[in-house]
Amino acid sequence: MIGGPTHAFSMSRTATREDAVKQGAEADPGIGLREWLDDLPEGNGNPFAAFDTRVDIVRRLPGSAAKAAAKVARKRGYQPITRPESFYVEDTPGPLLDGEVQRAEVWGAQLAELLVGEPRNWAE
Repeated sequence: MIGGPTHAFSMSRTATREDAVKQGAEADPGIGLREWLDDLPEGNGNPFAAFDTRVDIVRRLPGSAAKAAAKVARKRGYQPITRPESFYVEDTPGPLLDGEVQRAEVWGAQLAELLVGEPRNWAE
């Protein structure tokens, strides 16, 4: 499973992470999803799922870190097991909106079932 915040309609970059800190997000000394994917070895068909977090007020706007990450992972030979998913936050520093933690838990459980060979209907 791969994921990260959506910044400027895609995966974060150094400049967008610095901007997020100026808007109240916690500083993260690590690398971003974009850089992490750059160093990822060839997937050889290994499964993956991508998620992101997005500010609720841009829910209907195009662009998603999860979709961009999924595209890169597929090009590197990884096999998606589901569509990219977004979880919504109140504002740049968070928190997740009410119900999003539970939605993420359900999504994670569904992924686990897929990986052990018990596919479910994603509409449930």
